[in-house]
Amino acid sequence: MKKHASAVWTGSLKDGKGTISTETRVLADAPYGFKSRFEDGPGTNPEELIGAAHAGCFSMALSAQLSGAGTPPERIETKAEITFDKVGDGFAITASHLTVSAKVPGLDAATFQDLATKAKEGCPVSKVLNAKITMDATLVS
Repeated sequence: MKKHASAVWTGSLKDGKGTISTETRVLADAPYGFKSRFEDGPGTNPEELIGAAHAGCFSMALSAQLSGAGTPPERIETKAEITFDKVGDGFAITASHLTVSAKVPGLDAATFQDLATKAKEGCPVSKVLNAKITMDATLVS
């Protein structure tokens, strides 16, 4: 399986602008630029999109782990906080911190933590990130 996304950029780094689109057109010419990446400007940015991808991927991986253990979740809510730091002469995504809250009837906290850790390590987006990945996982009753 292969998925596609594209970006178009015009102009210089600070004054230019771009658009990002996905194959499914969920994002269709979504604007991004220097201000949305390094300041407080309108539009999206690559780090925000990576955070969304990591949160979504992890939530699905956790659902698979929980369902495989015979305790399918009622709800999983995940936030990914991406750290984008100056490293040497450039920038790098250095960390992704997942904060997850899940309602899973009939599951004890220790088993939940174990399955959440497996999901964090097994999530395909976690595997592609060359960054420290941490997590706070809460089982909601």
